[in-house]
Amino acid sequence: MGKHNFKELRVWLLAMDIVDDIYLVTKDFPKEERYGLTLQKRRSAISIPSNIAEGCGRGTNRQLVQFLNIA
Repeated sequence: MGKHNFKELRVWLLAMDIVDDIYLVTKDFPKEERYGLTLQKRRSAISIPSNIAEGCGRGTNRQLVQFLNIA
């Protein structure tokens, strides 16, 4: 099995939309939340497409499925 191109996966594209949405919403959060709730939400959102991409770079479908479950 070869590696998958994550940029062609609809689920990855949708995950990137989530990241964009979270960044838009959190930019208006209070300044005192910049390193609290804002950072937590942004890191959580970016972990979704990151895990999809990581799984696509692995050598087996089983590993891909594992990272998709994490995402």
